[in-house]
Amino acid sequence: MMMSSKLSDKLNDLLAGGSIRTQLSVGELTQIAVERGEAVLTDKGAVRATTGKYTGRSPKDRFIVEESPSKEDIDWGSVNKPVQPEVFEKLYNKVLDHLGAKNELYVFNGFAGADPASRLHIRAVNEFAWHNLFCHQLFIRPTEEELKKHEAQFTIVSAPTFKADPEVDGTNSEAFVMISIERGIILIGGTEYAGEMKKSIFSIMNYLLPKQDILSMHCSANVGEEGDVALFFGLSGTGKTTLSADPHRRLIGDDEHGWSEQGVFNIEGGCYAKTINLSEEKEPQIYGAIREGSVLENVVLDEEGKPNYDDGSLTENTRAAYPLEYIEGSVIPSVAGHPKTILFLTADAFGVLPPISKLTKEQAMYHFLSGFTSKLAGTERGITSPQMTFSTCFGSPFLPLHATVYAEMLGKKIDEHDVNVFLVNTGWTGGEYGVGQRMKLSYTRTMVRAAIEGKLDNAEMEKGSVFGLNMPLEIEGVPSEVLNPRNAWADKEAYDAKAKELTAAFRENFRKFGSVSKEIEEKGGPIL
Repeated sequence: MMMSSKLSDKLNDLLAGGSIRTQLSVGELTQIAVERGEAVLTDKGAVRATTGKYTGRSPKDRFIVEESPSKEDIDWGSVNKPVQPEVFEKLYNKVLDHLGAKNELYVFNGFAGADPASRLHIRAVNEFAWHNLFCHQLFIRPTEEELKKHEAQFTIVSAPTFKADPEVDGTNSEAFVMISIERGIILIGGTEYAGEMKKSIFSIMNYLLPKQDILSMHCSANVGEEGDVALFFGLSGTGKTTLSADPHRRLIGDDEHGWSEQGVFNIEGGCYAKTINLSEEKEPQIYGAIREGSVLENVVLDEEGKPNYDDGSLTENTRAAYPLEYIEGSVIPSVAGHPKTILFLTADAFGVLPPISKLTKEQAMYHFLSGFTSKLAGTERGITSPQMTFSTCFGSPFLPLHATVYAEMLGKKIDEHDVNVFLVNTGWTGGEYGVGQRMKLSYTRTMVRAAIEGKLDNAEMEKGSVFGLNMPLEIEGVPSEVLNPRNAWADKEAYDAKAKELTAAFRENFRKFGSVSKEIEEKGGPIL
């Protein structure tokens, strides 16, 4: 990760200027954000900001600089779009000139990765104080001693008020996220959505960790009193944060983890929870974490500053960012042992997949590679209703390397540690989206707990007629009629037709994995 001396000098000159404010406290950043009109305070003292038209990630505006030697490893395509070094350098210089004209900039130094052996030293240079507060709460905060030795390996340069000119700057729109692995720079402009910073660092870790024989994972994780670790894989909106925030277990992290020879560790120091329809009754830990020091994005407030979490008028992708310690009993430092249980979360808007099923090794590999879910409203620009998607390894938007790298590592670790794997549908039951209803969170929690506690290890199962999935006949606290999805549909022929449509989509998607063992497809895929 070497930056040219010219580019490095320009960044150093910027950071040496009198307008730089480094490592400010939560209170200082909160005060500045409010005084500058970037944000307002809620009734609980949290910072609430709105992000304009960019209320989710902009995947079409994300690029990786095509440079040696990293370009030989990248899985180039619609996710990892290449941009030439000269395009990056020209835009980088423009952004630094733009930031150099500002009265104040804010710098945070910290880490990604709770395991000191593999953690990444990061730095965020922010135009907005509330963005710097977001980084302070989402990434791992150094001690005073660690700060003295801190040397950034990757720097986020964020300039939301700089708008690119696509015809001149080589971008797709006014917004851009450009990652230069060799230079150690993440360049972000034109968008105020803070999640771009978080996910860009995750993309970097997804490049670096596998090279150290560490599996990087888009999952949440928690641990029980006996040290039993559970992983929850899934895309945004499938329930990673909600289901891992369990008062009966200790939270390791809600979104990004590594799995090394020693066990699991959190990549972040905070949580980034969806808040649409959040209630104290259903999600007490997350609800209670939104207080002084937390950051709310695009949540509607009443005149007294009280959040209305049911109001999605700005976006369905309303968010809360808060440090891990705001969740009572969370694991800090956030490291733990090897997983005993893995849960793949999918929000099936077709209403076809069972609410929970136990997977064979081949089925686990098939569904991990498939990464099926429905993109829910607001998580990306332009998504207003659930849309079927296959996101390899339940995280393809953030995976720079080929999917098989992550899949082969997971398969090896499942074998080594004898892990039980379950597929959990947090989506629709009794019909597709618009006909059926979303699976009750209370039922899902009960099923997940049963899986983690080993109650399904020897449970009586029936094999589904569509995917050949092993579905439990009974789970205490869950109506038996919802356990088999076909039984939950009033119109059985409509279910069969929708199931046929979904299996065809699975098969078509899996064709892209030509190098994967045929045994995985034949034993792990649909049987209909």
